[in-house]
Order: sequence, then C-alpha cells, then structure tokens
Amino acid sequence: MGVRPSLSIVLSTLGNHAVLMKVLDGYDRQTAPPGAFELLVVADRKEPDLDAVDRAIGERSYPVRRLVGSVPGLSANRNTGWQAARAPVVLFTDNDTIPVPRLVAEHIASHARHPEEHVAVVGHVRWAKGIKVTPFMKWLDDGVQFHFGALDGDEASWAHLYGANSSIKRAFLERVGGYDEERLPYLYEDLDWGYRAREHGLRVRYNRRAIVDHWRPMSLDVWKARAPMLAATEWQFCQLHPDIEPWFHQKFTDAISRPQARGRGARIARFVPKWVPWLGKKVWFNADVYWRQQIAPHFLESWGTSRSVQPDVAVLLAERSGPK
Repeated sequence: MGVRPSLSIVLSTLGNHAVLMKVLDGYDRQTAPPGAFELLVVADRKEPDLDAVDRAIGERSYPVRRLVGSVPGLSANRNTGWQAARAPVVLFTDNDTIPVPRLVAEHIASHARHPEEHVAVVGHVRWAKGIKVTPFMKWLDDGVQFHFGALDGDEASWAHLYGANSSIKRAFLERVGGYDEERLPYLYEDLDWGYRAREHGLRVRYNRRAIVDHWRPMSLDVWKARAPMLAATEWQFCQLHPDIEPWFHQKFTDAISRPQARGRGARIARFVPKWVPWLGKKVWFNADVYWRQQIAPHFLESWGTSRSVQPDVAVLLAERSGPK
C-alpha cells in the first residue's frame, strides 16, 4: 500500500468530462510533496459515460482511483469515497472546482494546526477566471449559492461547511455517520451533515487560502430549472430539522409579496457596482427582487410532500453544458 497519505480527496462527478479533466490537471500542479494525497473520483451511479471519466483521469502524478456511487446522488458518492479513503483527513470537492496549487497543502496545514477530531475546515470557492462572471452570478455569491462574505476571520458555522471545498477528519465522519442517501441524495446533503455534526461538537475553521475555482457558468434559466429540486429538498430538510427556518422558501415568498419588478436593475447592474452611493444600493435591490420573483414560481409550485427529492439527472447534466 505504500506510505499512508495525509489527505484523501473525494471528488464526485456526473458528466462534465472536459471540465473534470481541468480539475484533475489542477491536482498535478499541487505544491504539496509527492505522496501527500490520494484522489478518489466517484462517478455517480447515473453517470452516462464511464469511459469518458476514465479518459479524463488518464495518467496522473498522484495516486487516483475511480469508484462508482452505490445509488444516484451526491450523498452516495461522498459516502462511497470517504469510506474507501486511506488518509485520516477527507477533502470533499466536485468535478467543476479547479484547485489552486496550494489547496492540498493548505488543508493539510489547517488540520495540523487544529488536530482535534471535531474540527473541520472549509476553503474558499470563487468563480474561475476563464468564465464570464455575470451580475446574476455575483448575486448568487451574496448568500444564495455561497455566503463567504458573512465570514470575518477564520471561524465559520456548520452552515458554511460546503461540499464543494471542505475537509473533515475520517474518524469524525465515522462518529457522526455518513450523508443521508435516502432522504437527501442531492442538495442540502452537506447542510444536513453539518447540522447533525453539531451534536458531536463540530467546529468549522475557514481557510481563505484553500481555494478552488468554480468552473460552472450559472444563469437565471439554470436556476429556474433547478428550483423544483431545491424546493423538494429544502422542504425535506426542514421536516427533518423543524427548528431550521426554510431559507429559500422565505426569500421567494417575500419576493412575490412585493410589487412586480420589471428587471431594469438586473439589466443595468453590470454597469453600477453595489458600492456606488445611493444608486448602487437601489439598482441591486431591484435586481435582487427581480431575480427572486423570476425563480419563485418554479420553486413554490414544488414545495410540499408530494414531490420527490430524487435528483433530476437531465437537469444536472444540462447545468454542466456551458463553455468548456
């Protein structure tokens, strides 16, 4: 088996083969010493082309294994990966998050500084420089998709333990238990795990230098298509944890209670930064209401017990069909 690595990287993948290759290329450029990490590429059970996954993996400078999740969904992929991991620390990431050269070294160093079993680390996720970042994508970063702007210093909460770039000690994963494959197969699976881990003393540290570049262009149409899955999953999450307020349900319900926004703010937001006195705040407030009102009907119609939380694979594959 050789020397035991310090870090096992569990990378979940479904489609998106060209970008997966970019991600794996990024691990060839790591500053961590040889043998410091292994990589487990876990293909979703619904992956349409395993041969393409294998071609993306190819020959690498680091140990890599290709596995397949037991059932469809991120939860099963992550469980398959961490249970096969050889290292004492497991880093979870995805097939559209390209690592900066220091990513592995930063996660290893963070856990060396905080060796306690219950301490996890979340790294930073930013838009990749090779894609066009639209005002809508900037809006997603302001508490919709991620919320790093709310963090000051290196303390984070269970709600910031995003599966796109977070590392957890394997022994703690065993103590808390895995991701919920049946009730939360995709979306909210990382929030659910973090919430359950609180009872075991979870503490989350934020390392802003442990960066992945998110190579997935997002649009309003993508979020309209994703909204039914998001609604079904948030409803299920709140049934499991009734003390948690439904974040998106509140945002979209509030939006439709407001006068109809015409979208002028969304159209001119690219020309008016938020920091511009008076006008910036007005433009971005209008854009926020407009985008929420556009997504709200697609979300609210799927809120409730009759909807399945099983991932819509066609939607997930379509999300990854942007520029390569």
